[in-house]
Amino acid sequence: MTEENTVDEAPRPEPTPADVTTAYHEAGHAVIALSLQRPVERVSIEPNQIRLGHCKLSKGVHGPLKDSVETEILILLGGPGAEARHTGDYDWDAGSEDMRTMRKLLGMRPGSDRQLKRTERRLLDKAEYLLDQPGVWTSVERIVAELLRSRTVSGRAVRHIFEQAVRHARK
Repeated sequence: MTEENTVDEAPRPEPTPADVTTAYHEAGHAVIALSLQRPVERVSIEPNQIRLGHCKLSKGVHGPLKDSVETEILILLGGPGAEARHTGDYDWDAGSEDMRTMRKLLGMRPGSDRQLKRTERRLLDKAEYLLDQPGVWTSVERIVAELLRSRTVSGRAVRHIFEQAVRHARK
């Protein structure tokens, strides 16, 4: 009789509602980045002292950008946009770091406060529009499922999930 080698793994705790919300938020950043041809290095819902999760973009080569500031703002808004689509409400307090960064980027542009508020609203509408594209929301949901299963997902896996969902939706 042979003994099987088994690895004692502690069972993963059930995802909390905060884990689910964070997963939608981070998946939203990732799919908007991929929609705008920005490579993703990894996505995680492992908390640290600063944040509940993280979407790390690669520093590598990416597609041509019409407006790099607008692209960065859209990626920032993808998190709160996906989170709001899941929960039904924007939680600007939870995404305060994204909002601070977005407003800092917007502040680099000329214009009055009123013009900048209109630009912010236009870009939020655009982020929501990108999330509504064929296969994009499906990819958010699939990335969320993977994040809840493994807590961190490689950029390669995220890109594969995204491309597969978008390709399937276009058929």
